[in-house]
Amino acid sequence: MKISQKYSHLNGEEYLIVHHPELYKEISETIESIDASMFITKESKEKTKQGKMLYSPINLNNAFNERFNSIGWNESRYRYYITTERELLPELLTLPFEEQKEFLKSKGIQNPISSYKQTDFVKNQIAVEVQFGKYAFVAFDLFVKHLLFYSGGVINLGIEVLPTKIMQSQMSSGIAYYEGEVYNVLRHGRNNPPVPLLILGIEP
Repeated sequence: MKISQKYSHLNGEEYLIVHHPELYKEISETIESIDASMFITKESKEKTKQGKMLYSPINLNNAFNERFNSIGWNESRYRYYITTERELLPELLTLPFEEQKEFLKSKGIQNPISSYKQTDFVKNQIAVEVQFGKYAFVAFDLFVKHLLFYSGGVINLGIEVLPTKIMQSQMSSGIAYYEGEVYNVLRHGRNNPPVPLLILGIEP
């Protein structure tokens, strides 16, 4: 596969080039090592594509998981406690997970709720999400997950890898694609979401 398009948000690509060129090379080489033709294994049951063989998101994801894991990119979880009290957030976000519960209890919250978010691949504070899922999953990555990991000090950059429209047209309906998701980011303005991102559009 190849990277055919890319969008740098809040100097995401520039950060990667300056501080982690070796990781950028790893990501590019991993994408290029995937032979997409091997994963045209899903037979469509949709009326408009009945019987047509399509790219399998599950098999593609498995291939990316195997390649990234083999070179030291591993899943990361960020654990945190939840509050709806806005005035507590600035201090809460600076605390280690182990101290957040007691902090909230000291502020009168009797039963603090814990939660976590998981991201596919993290290495040297760079997160990579390879997304062949529905639109909602990508929006969650871009506007919630990467931002949460960034504000929590776990990552300095979030990278989202998406199929372009050319590739998405050979997948099941509802799969998110690069052009549409970059458009969604651009609509929110130059500083939203407030986290450096690099969005990569890939295709065979």
